[in-house]
Order: sequence, then structure tokens, then C-alpha cells
Amino acid sequence: MDADSTAMLAAALGILVAFVASLPVLRRLLSACAGGKTSGKPLPPGSLGLPVVGQTLSLLRALRTNTAEEWLRRRAAAYGPVSRLSLFGSPTAFLVGRSGNKFLFSSPALGTMNSEAFSRMVGRRTVRDVVGDEHARVRAMMAQFLRLDAVKRYVGSMDAEVRRHLDAHWAGRGTVAVMPSMKSLTFDVMCTALFGMERDGAVRRELSTEFQQLVKGIWAVPLNLPFSTFSRCLAASRRGRRAVAGVIEERRAKLERGESSPADDIVTHMLANGLPDEQILDNVMFLMVAAHDTTAAFITFLLRHLDANRDAYAKVVQEQEEIARGKGPGEALSWDDLSRMRYTWAAAMETLRLVPPAFSMLRKALVDVEYGGYHIPKGWQLMYCINMTHWDPAIFPDPGRFDPARFEDPSAIPPFSFVPFGGGARFCPGNEFARVETLVAVHHIVTRFRWKLNAGCDGSFSRHPMPYPSQGLLIDIEPIQSIQVNGNTSSGI
Repeated sequence: MDADSTAMLAAALGILVAFVASLPVLRRLLSACAGGKTSGKPLPPGSLGLPVVGQTLSLLRALRTNTAEEWLRRRAAAYGPVSRLSLFGSPTAFLVGRSGNKFLFSSPALGTMNSEAFSRMVGRRTVRDVVGDEHARVRAMMAQFLRLDAVKRYVGSMDAEVRRHLDAHWAGRGTVAVMPSMKSLTFDVMCTALFGMERDGAVRRELSTEFQQLVKGIWAVPLNLPFSTFSRCLAASRRGRRAVAGVIEERRAKLERGESSPADDIVTHMLANGLPDEQILDNVMFLMVAAHDTTAAFITFLLRHLDANRDAYAKVVQEQEEIARGKGPGEALSWDDLSRMRYTWAAAMETLRLVPPAFSMLRKALVDVEYGGYHIPKGWQLMYCINMTHWDPAIFPDPGRFDPARFEDPSAIPPFSFVPFGGGARFCPGNEFARVETLVAVHHIVTRFRWKLNAGCDGSFSRHPMPYPSQGLLIDIEPIQSIQVNGNTSSGI
């Protein structure tokens, strides 16, 4: 068989596999559409587009070119605050505005909805998937390690991880790619604080490699065809799951020998509370994605905006230098130090407004629901886009301008308009963990280094699905010479 014939056969097989894989999804789409015809209220305006594919590929292209917000705004302009489309093989209602956000976060008729790709990569029994008493039980287990009193105990270990990372990957270098650096840092912080993994262990290194790959497939079209992005990421997920399963077995053995305590780490805590292995595995996979990838993007874009807004940068440096003057050589930051970083956190919140790490959220209608005068059938997805309110000039005047002063009084911001951590009952339990990690990292970066965008880096970004800057945000750095202020070490700027 010649090369052309082989290529034609491979293409035909790919089409056949895609068609067979699409049949269950197509049946769901047709069933959902038929169900809408019998309701007293009309379906939302819009179109489901082509079977199976719908508008998925168009949205993914817009994400890659960083035009997804414009793509969705055009839909809202054409159809209003509620419209229908098809994403990732499911009919979807797209809601816009504060009232839509409130409905999505607060309605008991809605459950958490993950894309098929997310479920295949991470698992189907995470804290986001279970409901009722089971949800409360798993969430309480995680809260043991994410609530405020627990996070306060992590400040010292986070401080040590940040210092170690900057010594190893920033000191002595002229140029740094921030995003890959922050992904490595936040993964190490998470492994130390939440999972108690050895700093230089082989499992930790393996997991870091696999997770960088698998997160790329979370918003991929879930067709497991040879050489596709989804196929490569699914293979990375399987390898990561095997490594996590090994960690679970090792923690079980230590627990049975009396060599560990449920208070040591999340895995041991879940084992001691009788959570099944498969559910522990899914939740560990979920936490590893949630606890490091979003925060890495958060810190990266905060540095990007400070570089572009030198007045804000100077104020952050002034605040952090004042804190540094009160510390002895090598002394770690304390919880009280973090409480004094008010302007730095306002700049961080403004960064989240402009570039939220999560672009949108999906929920699922558990029963037939009505919203905005329209019928949304049971089983449909409901979607919102964070930037629909974050960039609304009626809520945030001149929304494209970086202005940390917007967050000097957070109570002045209307409810359900600023939602990077969710809202209502669906507020992210890891928000304090992310806050502490970000403030500790920014403190050491701005007091140890000056930086500016590399001449070859234009500062643009796309989404994969997390925002990812051009060249990983390549910056030129130089160390800050330390001086003595009142007998303490401080940085001269």
C-alpha cells in the first residue's frame, strides 16, 4: 500500500471513530432539543450549531487567539443575556450579567458540570461532582487543610519554598520565563503544604511533568484519536494517576504502622476517614490542578501588570520594603506581615479582574429550570464568562485600565460582579491558600529583583485554557543590592 492510500485509510478510520464516538452525544442533543418543545416557555434564542461539534471549535479558536471575550460579547449583543449554543457535545445556556452569576452560584436546581475532557483527565468523583451529604463530607476533609487556621500554619513553609525556588531558578540569571517558573513554584508549594511530599522525591518530579501536560487537555475536544492533543493529555493523566495511586498505598502503609497521623496531609486524612481509594485519587488529581495552575497564572499576570504600570509597581515595592525592614536576616514572613500587604493585595485583585485564571464555569440543570423567561431543560449545561462583569464599564469604569484603587474598599463592589473565586455557596475554599502563596511570592520577588519585559517578548497571551503569556512572560532580571536600614537588611531601590 502506497503512502497516499495509507493516509486516506487513516483519515477514513479517524472519521469513522469520531462518528461512532459522537452517537451518544448526538442522541443527548436530540433528546434535549425535543424536550424543550414541550415546555410552556421557549428555549433561549440561538442555535446549537452542527451536531456534536456545535460552537466548540469556534470558541476554542477564540480562546487561543485571546478573542473569546469578544466572541461571547457578540453572542450577548445578538441574543441578549440568555442564549443557547452547544459546547463539548452538550446543549448549553449562556448567561450574562450579575443576575446570571447569582443564579449560577446560588440555585439549588443546578449542579456542578465538568466538560467531558475535564472528567476524563481528572476524574468523575471529585468534590465538584458529588452532591448532598457526600459533598459536605469531602469538602469538610479538604477544609481541614484549606481553612484559615490551617493556612496560617503554611506561611513559614511557603516562605521557605519561595526562597529556595528563587535561589535555584532566578539568582544568577539574566532572563527568566515567569509562567513556567511559577508553575514549578506553586506545584512545589502545594506538594509540601497539602500533600507532605518529599521536596526532591522522584514521585514529585514525575507528577510535575505529567500535570503540565494533562492540564492542556482539559478543554480539548474529547475524541481519543491517535496523535491528538486529547490523546497525549489522557496518557499523561493515566501516568499521573498511577503515581498518585502509589502515594495512596505508601500513606496507607504508614498509617497502618502508626507512623503517621490524619493531621499530616490530605491523603492520610482521607484514608483515615474511610474515603474509597478511587475517590481519594480523583480528589487528589483535582486539587493538584486547582491548587497550583491557577495561582501560577495569577502571580505571572500580577508581575506582568506591575511591569506595565510603574506607579503601582513602586507602591508595591514601598509596601514590601517597609515589611522587609522589620525582619531579621533570613527571618520568614509571618501572618501579621501578610495582613500589612494591603496595596499589594489590591493590585492582585485588580489583576484577577483583568485576567482571571478561569475563563468560565459550567453548571448542569438537575431539573427543568426557568431563567429570564426561558426554559432550560434538565441535563443542559449553563455557562457564564467571568469577564462579562469584570469588564463591564457600568460596574468598573474604564475597565481596561489597571487601577488597584478599585479594591481599596471591596465592600463597594456590587455582589456577584467580581467572581474570580466564585460566589455564594460556590465560593472557592482555596482562596486563602492562593492569597498567602501569592503575597509571599511577590514579597520575595520585588525585594530581591528588579525586572522588565524582555525586548523579544510582546506581553500578549492566549488561553490553553488558562491564560498563557507569550514566551511564558520572558523578563530580564537583576538582583537588588542589599543595604542596611536601622540595623536590618533591606533592598536598595
